[in-house]
Amino acid sequence: MDDDLTGLAVVVGGASGIGAEVAAQQRAAGATVVVWDIRGDHDLTCDVSDPAQVDAAMAVTVERWGVPTWCTVSAGVGHAAMLLDVDPDDWDRIQAVNARGPLLAMRACARRMIEAGTGGSIVATSSVSAHLPDRSMGAYCASKAALDMVVKVAAVEWASYGIRVNAVAPGVTDTPMLGGAPLDRGWLRHVAGRTPLGAVGSPDAIARAVVALHGLPWVTGQVLPCDGGLALHSPIDPTGHLSR
Repeated sequence: MDDDLTGLAVVVGGASGIGAEVAAQQRAAGATVVVWDIRGDHDLTCDVSDPAQVDAAMAVTVERWGVPTWCTVSAGVGHAAMLLDVDPDDWDRIQAVNARGPLLAMRACARRMIEAGTGGSIVATSSVSAHLPDRSMGAYCASKAALDMVVKVAAVEWASYGIRVNAVAPGVTDTPMLGGAPLDRGWLRHVAGRTPLGAVGSPDAIARAVVALHGLPWVTGQVLPCDGGLALHSPIDPTGHLSR
């Protein structure tokens, strides 16, 4: 299974950004790809925060295309607010989309894989924010930290069924979540400047890591940083701007 990336791939949140690149790369590798999303070019409409929609999307997927071998969960939303100010309803919405939603999608795939006895691979999109405390991003950080633990527990619980579960953890990446902010000035230029590889991440680069994880047969329960080294940077910088 792992050496051959053909078969059926479900990409949740695959109409834009990282998910769209994963879908494109899996198609190029010979897979049949089914995209779940709520907007853009997709095969099935699915709001991952709604359990009924997730179950319905999986039922239609199996009926029309079969049981997935590869499942990528890339749906997510950003959020910015200080903890003193965050609205409880906003907090719940972020957790519902970024933590509960991936769980619902992952287990929907896992249940079908278990029923079919086929095994498979699941990769979720987390973030370096899962372990880096970002000021004004508490709700987002908490949702991705929860997702990381869901991935690890799922890997333990589903391993005996031949299902591997991993995640990638991008840093700042040039996707629609950035809202069209310019890359050559402002805060994104600063992010690129403090990233050892000297740039903001691209969806293509993150998608390559996702597809690679799907193809690694002896890797499960891991969260792979894919951030150009961004998370290596300490806020204490005694050399200033002498060199990167």
